[in-house]
Amino acid sequence: MRKIKPSKIICVGLNYKDHAAEMKMPIPAEPVLFMKPPTTVIYNNDNIVYPKMTGNLHYEAELAIVIKGKAKNVAEEDVEKYILGYTCANDVTARDLQSKDGQWTRAKSFDTFCPIGPEIISPKDLDVNNLSIKAFLNDELKQSSNTSQMIFKPSYLVSFISRIMTLLPDDVIITGTPPGIGPMRAGDKVEIEIEGIGKLTNKVVSGEY
Repeated sequence: MRKIKPSKIICVGLNYKDHAAEMKMPIPAEPVLFMKPPTTVIYNNDNIVYPKMTGNLHYEAELAIVIKGKAKNVAEEDVEKYILGYTCANDVTARDLQSKDGQWTRAKSFDTFCPIGPEIISPKDLDVNNLSIKAFLNDELKQSSNTSQMIFKPSYLVSFISRIMTLLPDDVIITGTPPGIGPMRAGDKVEIEIEGIGKLTNKVVSGEY
C-alpha cells in the first residue's frame, strides 16, 4: 500500500446498530463526527505507541474510506467516483482520557493512533455494505460484525461530510466500530480484518512520553 497524505481523518462515532445496543445508547439521528490529525496515520506492521499519559488504551476495528478527488456537496448517487477505495483502520483510543476530557480530541489524536492498511481496494471490487469486520487481540477474536449493521452507509457518510467540509485527495473517513472494543497493552498484537480487503496487523509498544 502506498503511503497516503491525508489533510484530515474524519471519524464517525456510534455507527453500528449492534454497538449502540451494546452501549445501551439510542440510534443517532445524524452521523456523530470527530477528527484525528494526519500525524496519527501508520501502516501495516508499524507499531502503535502506548503513551504514558494513558492507562487504558483500546482498539476499535473500522472500515476506512480513502478519497480520490476533491469532493464538495456530492450527491449520494455520485459518491463512488470520488472514492479511491476502502481499507482497514484501527481507531486507537485512550479511553480514560476520553472520559476525563468529556470530548474526544486528546484521546484519539496521539501519534500512531490511526493504523490503516494493508491495501486500498477499489469500490468496484467490494460490496461495501455487506462485509464481515473483525478484530483480533493476540489471535483471540474480540470483535465480529458486518458492515450491514452500519446505521449510516459509506455513500451517505461521504455525501453528508462533503456538505460540511471539502474532502481532498487522500483524506480518510473511518466509519465507526462494532461491539467488542476493549483494552490492549504493550507487547500485544492487534489485527483488524475486513472481508475482501485483508488483515491490518500492528504491535503495541511502550511510549517514551
